[in-house]
Amino acid sequence: MKKLQRVSPVVFKSTPLKTESRDNWEVVMEYNGEGDGPYLVDLSHRPRFDLQDSNLAAQKPFGILIPETPGDCVLENGILANRMNRTQVSLFNLDADDTVSMPDEPGYTEVTESTLCVALIGKNVFSICEKLTALDFMDQLRKAPFLFQGPFSHVPCQIVTLNKAGDKSGLILTCSRGYGRDMIDSILHAGEEFGLKPAGESRFAKWIKEL
Repeated sequence: MKKLQRVSPVVFKSTPLKTESRDNWEVVMEYNGEGDGPYLVDLSHRPRFDLQDSNLAAQKPFGILIPETPGDCVLENGILANRMNRTQVSLFNLDADDTVSMPDEPGYTEVTESTLCVALIGKNVFSICEKLTALDFMDQLRKAPFLFQGPFSHVPCQIVTLNKAGDKSGLILTCSRGYGRDMIDSILHAGEEFGLKPAGESRFAKWIKEL
């Protein structure tokens, strides 16, 4: 019997030092030469879902109260809920110790394998972003986490600012997986002058627990 192998759209040239097999994904936990940050982390294997409903106020996916205003987000029990518009919310499982599956109720669509997902964390991440988009991820009028839907390196993306605090800064970015190679190349090229390196999921897990 053939074993299903799920493949990330993100490819780094760095050498993996530690990997885990998880739900048919080969997850890199640590890369050689990760350095002191900033870091680019592949999270494409983390489960992600869209929920669409004409009455989102009546929904509580994974027990979470959905934000009322488009662009607002909430991170609760390892689940990031991003209000996209009047009828749609995106849901990311960011807890590496959790195996959350898609709810059985109508309105949910799993988008894990159709999209790329990366985290950009650590010092100077917003200086890197300034080279790739005009979106203001440090908007002083907004409290993290918050969502932008717009172009990043000329690609339509969802980007969530999770932290704006100096060396602890970070964001999550998703887009169609077909842009994977070009998106990663663009981010790494923009981050070269700041010492941006690929990092494994362990680096992200440690960072998010300190939020």
